[in-house]
Amino acid sequence: MIDIAERVREVIALHLGAAETGMTEDAKLVDLGADSLDVYEVVMSLEEKFNIHITDHDTACFVTVGDAIAFIRSKVG
Repeated sequence: MIDIAERVREVIALHLGAAETGMTEDAKLVDLGADSLDVYEVVMSLEEKFNIHITDHDTACFVTVGDAIAFIRSKVG
């Protein structure tokens, strides 16, 4: 079974063209090449993949890969 962290990394890697292997939780999305549109696309994909809603306020908190993983874990349980 694929865990949440791995699934979040897959989504980020898909949208940013970043290598999923070696993507640490403290890696900043901007350092992986993300601009605001990229972050928006990542959020939309995460909403779809995990069947959740992510507000604009929550999106602003997605600074690192770990932030995204922690948020998804808090919503999915």
